[in-house]
Parts: sequence; structure tokens; C-alpha cells
Amino acid sequence: MHYYPVCLDIKNRPCLVVGGGGVGTRKVLTLLRCSAQVTVVSPEVTTELAQLAQQGQIRIKLRDYRTTDLDSAFLVIGATDDQEQNRRVYQDAEASQRLCNIADQPELCNFVLPAVISQGDLMIAISTSGRSPAFAKYLRQRLQREFGPEYSQFLNLMGAIRSRLLVAEHAPEAHKPLFENLIHNNLLELIKADDRSGINALLKKVLGPGYLYEELMENH
Repeated sequence: MHYYPVCLDIKNRPCLVVGGGGVGTRKVLTLLRCSAQVTVVSPEVTTELAQLAQQGQIRIKLRDYRTTDLDSAFLVIGATDDQEQNRRVYQDAEASQRLCNIADQPELCNFVLPAVISQGDLMIAISTSGRSPAFAKYLRQRLQREFGPEYSQFLNLMGAIRSRLLVAEHAPEAHKPLFENLIHNNLLELIKADDRSGINALLKKVLGPGYLYEELMENH
């Protein structure tokens, strides 16, 4: 199986989670971090899900799954311990051409969820195409130690510089060599060392006067 790698924008999109146990709870929390509108269908739910519903963050239907639950769903996740019900959710999703993932059953998915490393806007996804989720988790834990918070700060700074350059009406095609210069002159390492004077000296060298780390990062 060769999967097509993609990052989905699910902000404010209706997403359905079938199953209210521990696995379903983890899936819901991931969807909420991406600002989805989440509905959970399950006869029973965890205390955490009940609290999220009380806070108005999710909607819960305390009953068994029905095919009509898919009517407005953009994406559906099956997370029950009932194999027959999981298969029904997948078949219904396929029939209505909806995105569907059944936890720990790659054969009942039209997309799989990778192991993810995230530092601010940096996201690194690791997939074994469903062959070994355990190995994907191992790689994530190994790589997590290599990608620290400096990567988030680095991307915030690069985004602030890009915004400043666009305001200054620099031609977008002229930005690439500037950013490459910053990268190849060890900007990331300077940020990791919190060397403010070194960062500002590099910014001035590459971009000219008026680019100060403290000012650029003020709103980040």
C-alpha cells in the first residue's frame, strides 16, 4: 500500500468519533487540538469526555452508532472494541465517500494516522503505512529528543521575517536566497544557544538594518 501524504485542515469541520473509551478520548483530544467540531457517539464515555461536553467543547450522543450519524461528518474515526461495529462504520463511510480511520485496523481505513512530532508550527509525521505502529512510535520517541523548542522559535522568527519582507514589498522570489543564507549560517544553532547578539548580527548581515530578534518575536 502506498499512501498519499497530506495534511488536512479540519478547523471548524464536523468530525465524528464512534467510541467513548480511552482510545476514543485520545482521538477526540487530537481533533480538538486541530480545532475540529467533534461529535462522539457511544453508550458510555470517559469522565474526560463528559467534562469536555459539559464545557461545550464537544457534543455527545449517549447511544449506539447509527448510519445517519455520518450525514454531516467530514471525517470519522472508529474507536470501539466491537469489531462488527467498526466494520459497519467503515463500510458506511466508504459508501458515502467520507474519510475514515478505524483505530488499529489499517485494513478498515482509507487513511492512516502517523506518529507525530510537533514543536510549534513544525510537524513531522512518521508512517509505516500501517505495517508497524509500534515502530513508528519508537521513531517518534527517538526523534522527539532531536527536535527541541528551538525549532518552534526558529519558525516563528522566519515567519516574522517573511511578513516584514512582504510589507517592504520585496519580490517573493527574492526571499528564497535570504532564508537559505540564514539557515546555512546557523541561525537555528544561535537560537538554541539563545545567543541574541549573534542572532541580531546575522540578521543585520543578511537582511540589513531594522531586523532585531526581540522586535520580530514580540508577538510570537
